[in-house]
Amino acid sequence: MAVDRSRLPVPGRTPSFTFPAIERSALASGLRVWSVRHDAIPVATVMLLIRRGAGDDPAGREGLAAITADMLDEGTGTLSSIDVHESLARIGAQLDTDIGPDATLLTLTVLSRFLRPAVAMLASMVVRPSLREEDFSRVRQLRLHRLMQLRDMPGAVADRAFMKLLYGAHPYGHTPLGGEASLSAISIDDVRKFHANQLRPSDATLVVAGDCSHEEVAAATAEAFGDWTGTAAPAVSGAAALPAPARLNLIARAGAPQSELRIGHVAVARNTPDYHALVSANMVLGGQFVSRINLNLREDKGFTYGARTSFDFRRLPGPFMLQVSVQTAATAAAIRESMSEIAGIRDGRPVSAEELSLGVAALTRGYARNFETAEQLARAATQLALYELPDTYFDEFVERVERVTVDDVTRVTQHYLDPSRLTTLVVGDYGVIAKDLPGLNLGMPAILAPDTF
Repeated sequence: MAVDRSRLPVPGRTPSFTFPAIERSALASGLRVWSVRHDAIPVATVMLLIRRGAGDDPAGREGLAAITADMLDEGTGTLSSIDVHESLARIGAQLDTDIGPDATLLTLTVLSRFLRPAVAMLASMVVRPSLREEDFSRVRQLRLHRLMQLRDMPGAVADRAFMKLLYGAHPYGHTPLGGEASLSAISIDDVRKFHANQLRPSDATLVVAGDCSHEEVAAATAEAFGDWTGTAAPAVSGAAALPAPARLNLIARAGAPQSELRIGHVAVARNTPDYHALVSANMVLGGQFVSRINLNLREDKGFTYGARTSFDFRRLPGPFMLQVSVQTAATAAAIRESMSEIAGIRDGRPVSAEELSLGVAALTRGYARNFETAEQLARAATQLALYELPDTYFDEFVERVERVTVDDVTRVTQHYLDPSRLTTLVVGDYGVIAKDLPGLNLGMPAILAPDTF
């Protein structure tokens, strides 16, 4: 067969993908048990998703959910922290703990023949943690030291301050780590109370993906988690009024060679019917290397090594945000160009068919690679559990993204992106950039104290 090597081959149709079937059962306590068969290798990933996260921290105790999760492997029963990790090491397992605004996720990956002891160890840590005063004091001090380290990281300072600007006293207004004042105020009794009232089976899903049957998973779960009882206390309300921050905000760092920029506003929740159109629009705006903002700020202007935008989808409306680090002298110009690109994708320079095609290809062409391992499958299943998505969500993703049109992108950008609501935060050398800021027409910058975030 003759091959024309003078041109690239025409891409074929994106292969379809079918997510493996999820088998389900539940314990009398309300704990949901899900399993996904993946027998390519004799490995199983165990994930316990609890729908309680940093957004459930009580006012004045920000960081409580994360430090509670951090305490779970500090001992259980007569076992010390060292004993717990030696027990995990004997079955080749390592505990990973992730805390987000909406959930806590505990993960163990083991050879499938060690499924039962792995589930038993996970249950022991979650249901019967020691929560000793001396362990708590050490863990809290480590977290306070981490906060001190973050003060010297402009990107971390920007991320923490920006969430506070957008959300204020709302549950999403702080990062999981909390702040120095709130961490110092937390006691071991707060941790014990949060564990008893919030980490309950009625809000939990155990997901196992790997070379094991649902019967094995269900039996191991019933044996290990059978004594975990109770109904979780109500979640923290997300009804707190959002603040109205200044349009331009600045944290001064004298002598900083670069400025960290954050530009955005509160946008939309994960359950929006416009999800697929929004992720497609974001690919064009700032979600990939060839996005408009990256090509503008990096390739054309040379202000940065890279810029990106994202919709941070959560159970409640999450932020739309642009993140970039730029040369100090280019700070005002980078803000102006970024805002111009955000406004332009809505009105002045609508997305073209070619741009949308590139964005859709980036989302769909390698989509199946997201589901190659047991851990990837388990993590995907936890997304279904957390956001209450249908089992067909992953099967339909490619098709639904490929159905997004230019008109869809224009509609959602006009609806969900509002240039008049954009809040800008600069972490940089005010003495150098001050003269350029009035030209942005965003008003006088609000000068923020870095130690308040």
